[in-house]
Amino acid sequence: MNHFRNNLVYLFIILLVASSCDLIKMKEDQPQETVKANPVARVGENYLYPEDLEGIATSGMSVEDSTERTMRFVNNWIRKQLLIGEAATKIEFDEAEIERKILDYRYSLMGYEYQSYYINQNLNMEVDDAEIETYYNENIDNFILKQNIIRGRFIKLPTGAPKMDRIKTLLNSTREENIEELNSYALSFAATYQLNDSVWMVFDEVIKNSPLAEIPNKVQFLQSNRYIETADVQFRYFLKILEYRISDNTSPLEFVKEDIKNIIINKRKVQLAQQLEEDVYERATKNKEFEIY
Repeated sequence: MNHFRNNLVYLFIILLVASSCDLIKMKEDQPQETVKANPVARVGENYLYPEDLEGIATSGMSVEDSTERTMRFVNNWIRKQLLIGEAATKIEFDEAEIERKILDYRYSLMGYEYQSYYINQNLNMEVDDAEIETYYNENIDNFILKQNIIRGRFIKLPTGAPKMDRIKTLLNSTREENIEELNSYALSFAATYQLNDSVWMVFDEVIKNSPLAEIPNKVQFLQSNRYIETADVQFRYFLKILEYRISDNTSPLEFVKEDIKNIIINKRKVQLAQQLEEDVYERATKNKEFEIY
């Protein structure tokens, strides 16, 4: 088996060096009596040839990566051929029905490729705040929080970080010079931090891997605390909470803004696809390009 594998690898390397095409060109299965020279693999009377491997590996790949990718392709081809052979002995296929399904899939794939091209050419990706806010207000019942979220500042410092006694002052300050100092300090010493207090954050994500993660009643904790300091063996944790929202309540617009933008863009994609299909049908009707008998 190892001898066969080594020979196969050697053959793959030769084929890959000789091959520069970037497209995979699979040939029709060849019957036994018309077998060409130097097939790469065989399953029953179906053969895989060097030209069928063109484009599997690109010119910029290393020999090792090219060999691995090509071997993976050959192994997949063998497995599929074996499965088809097994199926043919177990099930009586309706060849006409299979051909119809293949044709239907071909047409669907061609239509999908053109539809994707059309959408990419015509899709408007710009979504303004007014459109986002309108969608939010019209669908507000769809934006119910599944988690507790907070808006505030968080910083995690190694126990040996300098001037930790000043962090509380900086976290609670709204003065621009203090905010700049805090950002500079966090950049130099913090293990992790989030100091943009206009951004809503999932509370569990903020406190994970800290002693705060063990809080038994997080809702009660949020209702009772605005500034928290805690520590473990390696780090000290500082959290300033400006605002919070509890799960099962309406999400603030800013927290779901990006989600709404994606929803609007996806709706535009659907509308473009529908419009394309309608335009093609109406044009063909006008030009009498089809008939129903």
